[in-house]
Amino acid sequence: MTDPLIQSRLDHLESLRTREIDPFPARVPFVEPIGPLVERYGGLSEEERSGDRVTIAGRVTGIRRMGKASFFDIRDGTGRLQAHVTVDGVEESAYEELGCVDVGDFLSISGEVFRTKRGEMTVAVEAHTFLAKAIRPLPEKWHGLKDVELRHRHRSLDLVSNDETREAFIARSRMISSVRRTLDDLGFIEVETPILQPIAGGALARPFVTHHNALDIALYMRIALELYLKRVLVGGIDRVYEIGKCFRNEGVSTEHNPEFTMLEVYQAYADYETMMALAERLVAEALSAAVTGGGSTVHFRGQEIDLAPPWPRVRMLNLVRETSGIDVSSLLPEEIDRQADEKGIDLPPGTAGKKVEALFERFAEPTLVRPTFVYDYPVEISPLAKKRSDDDRLVERFELFVGGMEIANAFSELNDPIDQRERFDAQEQQRAAGDDEAHRVDDDFVFALEHGMPPAGGMGVGIDRLAMLLTGCESIRDVILFPTLRGKRD
Repeated sequence: MTDPLIQSRLDHLESLRTREIDPFPARVPFVEPIGPLVERYGGLSEEERSGDRVTIAGRVTGIRRMGKASFFDIRDGTGRLQAHVTVDGVEESAYEELGCVDVGDFLSISGEVFRTKRGEMTVAVEAHTFLAKAIRPLPEKWHGLKDVELRHRHRSLDLVSNDETREAFIARSRMISSVRRTLDDLGFIEVETPILQPIAGGALARPFVTHHNALDIALYMRIALELYLKRVLVGGIDRVYEIGKCFRNEGVSTEHNPEFTMLEVYQAYADYETMMALAERLVAEALSAAVTGGGSTVHFRGQEIDLAPPWPRVRMLNLVRETSGIDVSSLLPEEIDRQADEKGIDLPPGTAGKKVEALFERFAEPTLVRPTFVYDYPVEISPLAKKRSDDDRLVERFELFVGGMEIANAFSELNDPIDQRERFDAQEQQRAAGDDEAHRVDDDFVFALEHGMPPAGGMGVGIDRLAMLLTGCESIRDVILFPTLRGKRD
């Protein structure tokens, strides 16, 4: 049995077609955006008529019928405007046609702009055109789509129903435009690198795998942008970046989606301290572009966070000691295990770096609310970063944390091909021991390095997480238009 609300709309659709009116025409009359029009006529007094005839188009978001007069709320992507039609103002057939309008339909109307005695900016309808008929009613009679599962699964309805959702994605777009503008102004060149790759490299992650039938080879969805962008540095473009999709075959959470957007940027003759300064500038300018009202603070996960640079910098080993009570400065796995056992803390087997990383994630990350650069990581968990000249157990790497969440990861890039080969071999040994997220040996990348890569700083920024921070969204699903979801349950 057809839902009675849907059946009513189908009846209206049939009535229009009986009248030889196309409910889905191929052509739209010239229309003006509603927002600028409302601003233009904002000075009209109550009951004052403009004398100007305009044509607008949009979705009908409200209907009030009063016998011989009807009011329609029309919304486009720039604003909302009321339309008023009377039996005396249009032909009788036209008024009857407007009786077939339902909330959710798209309509074009033409008429004079005036302000009602209640102060509402309005168009007096003289002519109209049906643009698209909505067969299903909008959710909850336009009071908003509140169910989180439905919001993520049916994003089109979420965008229609919730102003906050639309504003979040508009802010995301402005943020990305700001990032591009900042990098372009600094002389960086935007490029595109392969999404399908013969080896998934550049990060410690499990990839998605597919098969190319014609070539009969396995290909991997990229897990990072890094290794191909470094090839571009080898090729002589000294400042390069890419904003693109990456894919990791891992779990989902409020901070993880299998498909996500990364910015990676590389600068020759720079290092990780150069990247710290760049991160501060990118975030500050993105905040200014994305969030109206000015100021340097955002509200994220119940806390007010000041993003104004400069941001504090803290050494990773020191932070682990302060938050866990375990002194990891020896970087000896047996010594770290001994102290952990005394405190009843379970640590993963393997290298000292893996143990430090586990302690850091458990004890340190939740404390990093204000923007903080955590720097100098163990070499075992950083196979693409350059070693410190004064301590080869550590590398010149930082991660930027805000609100307890990692936003960026950066290195002084390793450009020694012999060292890089040895690091890849060590990663392969970890893979053989059961770590299926360890790096694979990328011979082609090493081949490129052997032709010489200038010293460089590089940084990856999680665009989705940065959008979460700037918009105050609790989950990464709230800033990805169409996040990955489980199959719909019956």
